[in-house]
Amino acid sequence: MTTNELIATGERADILDFLSKHRYFLRHTANGLSDEQASTRSTVSALTVGGLIKHVTAVERRWADFAQAGGGPEVPEEIEFTPELIAEWENQFRLTEGETLAGVLAEYEKVAAATDELVRTLDLNSSYELPAAPWQPPGVFWSVRRVFLHIAAETAQHAGHADIIRESIDGQKTMG
Repeated sequence: MTTNELIATGERADILDFLSKHRYFLRHTANGLSDEQASTRSTVSALTVGGLIKHVTAVERRWADFAQAGGGPEVPEEIEFTPELIAEWENQFRLTEGETLAGVLAEYEKVAAATDELVRTLDLNSSYELPAAPWQPPGVFWSVRRVFLHIAAETAQHAGHADIIRESIDGQKTMG
């Protein structure tokens, strides 16, 4: 039996179910949108449906890497907010030249599948120190379990944002 065929039970099944439900809600907000609509800022926020999916993908990848690698890279004590760094940050929340909604959804599916594999296989009790960062005091540890719960919370939060944006575009709502 390969790892992909392992049946998740108990807590692992609960985590996978929670992740699946909120990923579905996020993906659902993109159903039927054109690339132009997926890039539409329909509220006062700069957020877009396509940009949120792209952002959630990047966040999930980083946290899954943290859980798998046993920690993450250090963040510099002081960060110089150059125009390039600001543009890089802003670009993670929008579709940029050459990116499509289909492309970011496909990447999201790949990242989600890899994360699900980690939920099935990693020791949920392993704990790693969060990288030192200006916004994070040293000596804070998160279990792999907490990392997966954080991914789920991040996904749920941004699925709600995407739902509001989508409703402002054409009235479609995930629920209700």
